[in-house]
Amino acid sequence: MKRHLWMIFTAAALFGCGKVVVDNAPKQAAQPSAATQQAATETWVSYETTDENAPVVYFTKDISPEGLVKAYKALGWMPQGKVGVKISTGESAKTNHLRPALIKDLVQMLNGTIVECNTAYGGSRATVALHHQAVKERGYLDIAPFDLLDEEGYITLPVNGKVLKEDYVGSHFGNYGSYLVLSHFKGHQMGGFGGALKNLSIGFGSGTSAKKSGKAIIHTGGRSDSKINWATERQIPFLEAMGEAAVAVCQAMDGGRNIAFVNVMNRLSVDCDCNANPAEPDMHDIGILASLDPLALDQACIDKVWQAPDSKSLKARIDRQQGRHILEYTDTLGVYHRRYRLANLDK
Repeated sequence: MKRHLWMIFTAAALFGCGKVVVDNAPKQAAQPSAATQQAATETWVSYETTDENAPVVYFTKDISPEGLVKAYKALGWMPQGKVGVKISTGESAKTNHLRPALIKDLVQMLNGTIVECNTAYGGSRATVALHHQAVKERGYLDIAPFDLLDEEGYITLPVNGKVLKEDYVGSHFGNYGSYLVLSHFKGHQMGGFGGALKNLSIGFGSGTSAKKSGKAIIHTGGRSDSKINWATERQIPFLEAMGEAAVAVCQAMDGGRNIAFVNVMNRLSVDCDCNANPAEPDMHDIGILASLDPLALDQACIDKVWQAPDSKSLKARIDRQQGRHILEYTDTLGVYHRRYRLANLDK
């Protein structure tokens, strides 16, 4: 399968569910020409600044349990109450999700509980029983307790935006005083890329196993809380709904004070960890980044990708899906910031 085809098989087809689902590319606009896509990919301006008022993003090249703890500690963040560690547990053993051996020391240092929600497609994490089995098979129960946040349904969070009226998250969301959002940064066949903002929005959204699905309402740009037409959903409303939901989750945690973010930039496939058979990465690992501002964090990761000499495939995937739009739109919501100061922990 060629990774750059405009229409590709997504997770449900790859899971052997007998259903072919196409990529979430916008269908109501003409397909960009190859020249247009190439020009977009080459357009890049770094958002790094020396402005002392800008949020700090900490960086280390050390992708190891020690490096992960170092990046987290640099935040100087003090979690309150019970700590949930939001990760993606991956759609199969073949995906590039963060392995238990890498995150164990940090999760246990926080006395954290690993948290997830069910997915919005048929696969190994679509139902409560399947998801619990998948988590066990991936080895996460060997390092920490696990809580499926939408196992007993959903609750709503207020949204201040133009696309969504409210955000549906797992009903166990309020059982935690703090969250560490620990994300594997990579490409994504729908959003272009997945990092902190995707983990906050799609990640915390209740799955379609719930009566109302946060994942569905985000993917459909607010049009449905239960069903997604993967072939025809509109791209820009989807990206903007992700931005609004991400901010809503943060603001629900004491105005953003009780939530922190770490992105790991390894195994940088063009495909998400929701794809059971992702493309093999064709670029080098970059490092670990951490911030108290999820927008600044994702922007710093994008800047790292655009600076990398071997990131052509990932850049093309991001811009084919207009992925950087989530950054510019979330910036307009006035809570988080694209401009950031980079602090190198390796110096």
